Amino acid sequence: MTINKWTGTAIGLALCSAALAGCHYSNQSSNQTQTTGNASTSDIDGAWKSDTERQLREAIANAPANGLKPELFLKGGEKGAALTQAALKYASALANGYADPTKLHEVYTIPHPTVDVRPGLAQAIQKGDVKGWLDSLVPQTDEYRALSQAHLHYLQLAAKTQFQPVADGKPIKPGSHDPRLAQVVAAMQALGYLNASQQTGGAQGQQAAASGRPAVYNDGLVAAVKKLQGEYGFKQDGIIGGNTLDALNAGPAYRARELAVAMERLRWLPRNPPQTRIDINTAASFLDYWRDGQHVDHRKVVEGEADKPTPQLQAPIVRLVANPTWTVPKGIGVKELSDKSQAWLQENQFVLKGDQYIQQSGPKNSLGLVKFDMDDKEAIYLHDTPAKALFGLDDRHRSHGCVRVENAVQFATALAQQEGVLDQFQKGMQSNNETFIKLPNPIPVRLLYQTAFWDGSNVQFRQDVYGWDDNVAKAVGLEPGPPQKIEQPESSDEIAP
Repeated sequence: MTINKWTGTAIGLALCSAALAGCHYSNQSSNQTQTTGNASTSDIDGAWKSDTERQLREAIANAPANGLKPELFLKGGEKGAALTQAALKYASALANGYADPTKLHEVYTIPHPTVDVRPGLAQAIQKGDVKGWLDSLVPQTDEYRALSQAHLHYLQLAAKTQFQPVADGKPIKPGSHDPRLAQVVAAMQALGYLNASQQTGGAQGQQAAASGRPAVYNDGLVAAVKKLQGEYGFKQDGIIGGNTLDALNAGPAYRARELAVAMERLRWLPRNPPQTRIDINTAASFLDYWRDGQHVDHRKVVEGEADKPTPQLQAPIVRLVANPTWTVPKGIGVKELSDKSQAWLQENQFVLKGDQYIQQSGPKNSLGLVKFDMDDKEAIYLHDTPAKALFGLDDRHRSHGCVRVENAVQFATALAQQEGVLDQFQKGMQSNNETFIKLPNPIPVRLLYQTAFWDGSNVQFRQDVYGWDDNVAKAVGLEPGPPQKIEQPESSDEIAP
C-alpha cells in the first residue's frame, strides 16, 4: 500500500464546483432505504408541495456544510419520483453516511447505522418541516458542528486565492534570514493564520527584498507557525521544514477535504455510543475514556506503523492480564528473532517452545507489565510497553498493530478499582507471574481513524499516515475514480505489540 501523508491541494474545491465529475459510488445504506420500511415511495412522490420541495432543494444546496457535493443528489429540475429518490439519498447520507465503511475496509467492525429514512421523510413532508428533519439526522454533537464550521471556513479560504506552496529548502529557523519568507507569509494568510492587517513579516519582507537583503523570520510569524504546528500535533518549535512545511503546503483546500472525510466518518458511527467506553483515535495517537457518559481520562497511545495499520474496530476489554507473557507470532519470530544470539534471547527473556518464541513476564516484556485483553477476531489488544520514550514522539505509529497505552499500569489500576476487582489486580501485579483478572462488565473499545477532529476547544488535524483518507474522498466524490476495499496487510496472527 502506498502511503501519501499529504495529497493534492485543489481537491477540496470540488465542493464549490459542480463542474467536477459526480461520484458513481452507490452505498448499501442508500439502497436499503429504497427497499425497506413501511412508507411507500409512490405515496411520497405525490405528497410534495412547493414549500417542502423548496426546503429540500435549499437543504441539498447547503450539502457542503456536511462535506457533501449537492450534485451527488440533485442534477437539476427533478420532480415526483426523482425528487423523492434525491431526498432519500441525501437523508440516508446524513443518517448513515454516504459510503458504507465495510465496503471500503476489509476490517471495519464498529456498529454502522442502517436507518430507513423513508418513514421519516413521509412524516416530514406531512408536517411541512423537511429542513428540520434533515438537520436532525446528522450527529448532534459539538464535534460535528465544529468540523462543519471549519469545513465551510476552509472552503471559503480556498476559493479566495490560488494557493502557492512554499519552495523546498533548508529548514527556516526563528530569527534566520530566508528569501522564501514572503511565500511563507502568503501561505499562512491563505490558511487564515495571518490576515491582511497583520503584515507580520510581509512589509518587512518587501523592504528586505527592495534592499536586496533576505527577510527575517520574526516573532509574529513564528507565533503563527507555532499555532499551525500545535493544530497538527507537531513540536511547537517554529522551525519551518519537514512535516511543518508539508502541513503548510497542503493548503486550505486539503484541509477542507480532510474535514469532509472526518464528517463522513462521524456519520458512520452510532448516534448513541456506549456510555462507558474507550475511544482511541489511531490517526492522532490518543485515548479517551468515558465512564457513565462522563469523560474521565485522556492519554497518549502508540499504534500500528504505516505498513501495519491498526484496524478500525469495536471490541470489549474482557480481562486484565497482570505480568503478561508474550507468545510471538511465528512470522514475527522468523523475521525478527531467528537471527538473534542465544545471549540476546536470554537477556530479553525469550524462550523457544516448539517452533514458537515466548517472552517471559517481566519489565523487558514487549507487553510491559499489563495487558488489556479484548475479545475480537483480529487479535488486537491494548498493553503497556517498556519503550516509554515513544510516548514523547510526535508520530507515535510505531507498533506491529496493537495499541500501547501511556502509564498503562495506572490506567489498569483505575479500571480495576471501578470494576471492583482492584484487590485481585494488585495481588496479580505483586505475584510477578502472569495472572488473569476477568472484568465483571466488559468495557467497549472503539479504534477510530480521524485525521481531523475537535479537541473540545479547537479543530485539530493529523497526517493521513495510513493513506485511508483518499479512499473515503473517492467514495464521496471528492476525488475521481472508484474507491477500493482496503485490505488489512497482515493476517491476524501477525498482529503484535
